[in-house]
Amino acid sequence: MVADGGNNQVSAIPPASLNVQKFAEARASELQSLHSIIASRSNNDFRSRRNKRRRTTGHDDRVTKKRFRKKQKVGVSGRSNNDHVEKDKKKVPRRVFRRIELKKNPQSGYSTSGDGTKRLRTHVWHAKRFNMTKLWGFYLPLGLQGSGRGSRALLKKIKHGALVHDASYYGAVQLEGAEDSLVSVLSRVMVPYPSSSCHHTPEGVLSGDNYGTAMLCHYGELFYKTVAPVTYMWRPLQANADSRCQNTNLHTQDMVDGHASSRQLWVWIHPAAFKEGYSVLKAACEQMNLCGLSVNCISLENELAQLELLGSGAVQIIRKILNPAVCISDNVWALKKCSVAGSVDGEMLLEDSNPLKEDHISASAIICMTVNDPRAFNEKETAGVSEEKHPGILGNKTEVQRSKNFEGVSETNGEFLSSLCLKSSEVYDFPNFVGLWDAHKGIVPPVEESFLCKKRQIQRMKYYHLNEKTSETLDPSEAGESCQLCPIILLRNDIQKGSITRWSIILPLSWVRAFWTSIVSAGASAIGLRERHWVACEAGLPCFPSDFPDTNAYYSCMEMEEDITNKKVKLRPPGSRSLRVPILPPWDSILHTMKKQSDTGGDTEIRLIDNSTENAHSEECPIGAVGSSGSTSFGGYVVRTSCMLTQFLTHINGNNLLLFPYMPETKKRLLKVMKDEGMINQQTDGVGCQIKCCTKPCFVRVILHAFNEGVFQEGAVVCAPHAADISLWSRSEDHGVKLQVPQSLLSSYFVQQSSGEWELQVPEDPAAREFHRSPIGYVTTGFVQGSKKPVAVALCEAVLLARLRREQWKAMSPRRRRKEVYVLVRNLRSTAYRLALASIVLEMQGEDVDSF
Repeated sequence: MVADGGNNQVSAIPPASLNVQKFAEARASELQSLHSIIASRSNNDFRSRRNKRRRTTGHDDRVTKKRFRKKQKVGVSGRSNNDHVEKDKKKVPRRVFRRIELKKNPQSGYSTSGDGTKRLRTHVWHAKRFNMTKLWGFYLPLGLQGSGRGSRALLKKIKHGALVHDASYYGAVQLEGAEDSLVSVLSRVMVPYPSSSCHHTPEGVLSGDNYGTAMLCHYGELFYKTVAPVTYMWRPLQANADSRCQNTNLHTQDMVDGHASSRQLWVWIHPAAFKEGYSVLKAACEQMNLCGLSVNCISLENELAQLELLGSGAVQIIRKILNPAVCISDNVWALKKCSVAGSVDGEMLLEDSNPLKEDHISASAIICMTVNDPRAFNEKETAGVSEEKHPGILGNKTEVQRSKNFEGVSETNGEFLSSLCLKSSEVYDFPNFVGLWDAHKGIVPPVEESFLCKKRQIQRMKYYHLNEKTSETLDPSEAGESCQLCPIILLRNDIQKGSITRWSIILPLSWVRAFWTSIVSAGASAIGLRERHWVACEAGLPCFPSDFPDTNAYYSCMEMEEDITNKKVKLRPPGSRSLRVPILPPWDSILHTMKKQSDTGGDTEIRLIDNSTENAHSEECPIGAVGSSGSTSFGGYVVRTSCMLTQFLTHINGNNLLLFPYMPETKKRLLKVMKDEGMINQQTDGVGCQIKCCTKPCFVRVILHAFNEGVFQEGAVVCAPHAADISLWSRSEDHGVKLQVPQSLLSSYFVQQSSGEWELQVPEDPAAREFHRSPIGYVTTGFVQGSKKPVAVALCEAVLLARLRREQWKAMSPRRRRKEVYVLVRNLRSTAYRLALASIVLEMQGEDVDSF
């Protein structure tokens, strides 16, 4: 600094470089005096102490150099001697070799282990923080480190934050062909399908504005065998720029005719049933090809990925990381933005500058867009220059001043706004750009992280004026064949009103790491399979495959869990082993309850029919019934739509049963029957109504709430209470255990046979039989610890549930009746029965095919 009289002080810019030799010569006297002081204190002994010598080897980088040479050997290519290359690879430690393999980012495919198990692109990130498990052919994150606790904190994050889960293990199957042919294929293997008349048809599924959910089933069998719940989505119909900016109707007949000749369809399948589901779709397409219709079936298992965002803060995370370049969606917000871009009045844009308002996006919406690399979105913040303008996304054509988040669309110039109305053909004019729907042709991976780090370092040096003499620049060839534009598809998954907010980002497999790092850095908490199951239970949604016992994937998963449990039990001494209970619920025990009611009769007589006689024809079975056959031993079928439940009641002559499939007037009808005492007595007086029922029981999904207290675990048995049992819990003065099984009968409730199957044992002693309650279903997903309103998911037999409701309404006054059914729930290792309220899902909604 220089001070001259009364003039202000003027700061000089520090030099870019410093000459050390001149600096030492100028201060030679000071250094000599310091050296003399130190020498006198140490008696001229400058040797390091013996106990300190191990710390003075930090400068030795021979180990680092040796490791670097080994890494170089792994990447050697073009040698003539292949044996020499293999020899060099074997010398590299497994840890180093695997690390390098997992850091690679090819366009498609997963890295695999020796046994063929696949690893996700985020495997290294998860392996440092999560317990990993080998499941469904992948190494997947099971949950956070620990004993599986922390559910209370997780549920708080859902309400006040955001969660992210890498669901790249889901596989997609692409169907190509004429629209009518694809509709015919789906109608054969999916229940339900939007063209069906037995349920509400979602708007815009065929046009690509929305996606649909259904159950994938085997075709051509007496009982449709369920494969898995799937999500299917059509490629959106594209219109030209003029018609889009004028907000024309995309569902007009002329547009459909122009694109109905060739359409594409994606079907997303869980990895536990991907092979089975792909074979079912491929067989259905081959049947269509034999009929003269051309339909192609392509597996995209190694091409696409999916990231799930959960919680109230999911939208804020999406706004932070997504910087849209081109939007080719036909949703309301995209049309609204395009119409504003084409208008002259710019004030309209300022009034609604946020295109991702949840009010503007319908449930199950599909938003197709092209975004910039999320890692490069914060480059100016890294450099520390907020006023600097960056080159636009369209190269030399436009320059865009990027905003801090997704809401900054209003700050863009007119050229960028006009680019939102590009024709669909112009989207593919970008260099090295391929649309997401053409992922099988190969999508260019993103820029390497090392290149971006070097770019940020140069920007920092330039900001602090430290590279004036070196003038270091980036070589574009270092980025290689890379791209800064990524096509994605955004899905809104909160179909049920009031449920947990869910978003899914479908993107190329090579772009997973770039988006994953940005999402986690933006504030989202990563979760594994265990935490994802907790979220599903909190939302009251089924989780595949644990809540789908009518599938092969369920029994494969339960057998694996049973093997793990048996191995843990064998490691303990016999004296400390806990009571053995069936891991796989004995669903055949429900038939014992049905036979018992068939023998006793009552208000409603259940007449069992041999499946080999009357059910030999397809019309004896409800159309579209989803059941199991073959290797599974579920012994029943599950109805998951109101249409299927109505057909089942018609088939068994059970229209008088107190089951109310969801319809527009269901609530009024249920309240009318519940409050009308004469209507119930009229149906139950006189001759009992005879119901014919197949030997295969019919199950419906119910949501269980504890009446007063109790925790319901997975595998708990749901029983039918007596009228006196309900009155016990209604007494406010008695707070103890109301009903419990004697400890001596607990171990003999379910007995394992020599074949390995478990059977229900009814006690023969009349005194012990008083504590026995007949089972009508089982809990498939238990309570989540820490939830303020815990719920459990269970499957109960429909006829037994309706008969139980009738008995309870007859024994109560109309004022005390409820639409829920009182049931008893007992954990398999507990003696106490707990009263619960069971809500039938198909009475609250028309379909029950959505799942986590």
